[in-house]
Amino acid sequence: MQFIVVGLHVLVCVALILIVLLQRGKGADMGAAFGGSSQTVFGSAGATSFLHKITAAAAIIFMLTSLFLAFLFGRGKTSSIMEGVSGAQAPVTQQSSAPAGSPEKQ
Repeated sequence: MQFIVVGLHVLVCVALILIVLLQRGKGADMGAAFGGSSQTVFGSAGATSFLHKITAAAAIIFMLTSLFLAFLFGRGKTSSIMEGVSGAQAPVTQQSSAPAGSPEKQ
């Protein structure tokens, strides 16, 4: 199960990188935006492209597999710092209210 999820996570990660690199930048269409050559219903940017939809889907899958892997590998692990400590607390010692350098009044 872990191997399959890790493989899917790596595959989606590589796909997400490639999909983002294939997309055209937003600044590429700025000349057409100010020239007024495009009078469409969706504006000069046009409808949401296929690559944009695939990018959103890959990002969602990447986030879900990241969360699943965090829960999968993080379950049941405890810190080794508190390994030998019992549940009981150490007894609290009473300290006098007098300063350390002054003699106590009785």
